[in-house]
Amino acid sequence: MTFRMGVNLGDVIAQDDTIYGDGVNIAARLEKLAEPGGVCVASNVYEQVKGKLDYAYTDLGSHQVHNIVESVRAYRVSRAKPASVISTRDTLTLPEKPSIAVLPFDNMSGDPEQGYFADGMVEEIITALSRTRWLFVIARNSSFTYKGRAVDIKQVGRELGVRYVLEGSVRKAASRVRITGQLIDATTGAHLWADRFDGGLEDVFDLQEEVTRSVVGAIAPKLEQAEIERAKRKPTEHLDAYDYYLRGIASLHQLTRESTANALQLFYKAIELDPEFASAYGMAAFCAVMRKANGWMADREQETAETERLALKAVDLGRDDAVALSLGGEALAFVVGDYNSGAAFIDRALALNPNLATAWLFSGWVRADLGDTEGALQRLATAIRMSPVDPIMFDMLNAVAMAHL
Repeated sequence: MTFRMGVNLGDVIAQDDTIYGDGVNIAARLEKLAEPGGVCVASNVYEQVKGKLDYAYTDLGSHQVHNIVESVRAYRVSRAKPASVISTRDTLTLPEKPSIAVLPFDNMSGDPEQGYFADGMVEEIITALSRTRWLFVIARNSSFTYKGRAVDIKQVGRELGVRYVLEGSVRKAASRVRITGQLIDATTGAHLWADRFDGGLEDVFDLQEEVTRSVVGAIAPKLEQAEIERAKRKPTEHLDAYDYYLRGIASLHQLTRESTANALQLFYKAIELDPEFASAYGMAAFCAVMRKANGWMADREQETAETERLALKAVDLGRDDAVALSLGGEALAFVVGDYNSGAAFIDRALALNPNLATAWLFSGWVRADLGDTEGALQRLATAIRMSPVDPIMFDMLNAVAMAHL
């Protein structure tokens, strides 16, 4: 039998063989949020244990509890080192080209609700760095397994097989943003560069660009200007649309039925504000991938038609956007059943950005479905190397198994 557990810190009332009270009600609500065999803790527990135990914590956002006035913030607890296909006896060799992992930035805003914004900044910096072709960039999913943990940079370098690690913080207050960062040589522990970037909220894309440019410049001072320019593309000019987009991504990463439905609505709001926002269409289409994979679709015919519309819009608007192309291609293949078109769009994404680990995974799945065993295994091996401690490693292994059938 598999159990769930919710943990809260608070007063309880004991009478006979029963306990009750707000503390119990909150724990019961947290238990329902946990996955089978999993544990969810309240924010007051998280504040007591973060950095002290060898576990990773995923912010699930705030949730309303029956008969409790204030919402309760929940965190999913997971093993600090997710299972990997790479044996602990093996050491990941450093790639021939410079390699880097960007760890989750600390949210210094004083408001846990702004965690999505700090995470979004990191995801955008990872994406911008990944467009630099001569860099090897570890995928977001593996980098974020270190969120909420006190880490040893040298150990991170060994576990991910990278030479450089970027860490930092984000502070968002009213209409101002401050991003700090420091680049560390994981092989020696030496600090190569550190800086602070301040600006208005309307300057957020310029701040991301400055961080990316500084990191790239610290790794290779003689970088060609063309490679820097490649990393400067803005996903949207509309800041409110961008905010909804970041919130949607944060919700989607919670991997529940409710959070996926919420993410879809947030992406729709982003699209409403900016009808040319290619990546938002792609993310909205990918919500259907999640819904179909988990058996959450209510009206398959209607949702498939809407997914096709969203996916085609993503690949049309995002002809030079690897994220939009890969998400749209995966949705066309897996949900709509147009595998050939899906494979072509994902290949286009990889031509634009060979560091996009999710695109390698999508390509592996599609190639397996098309019967291309060798091509699928090559692509999946690349995805695994780019995200060696990915929490969804099971999906990569499922794809490997499918490729062999």
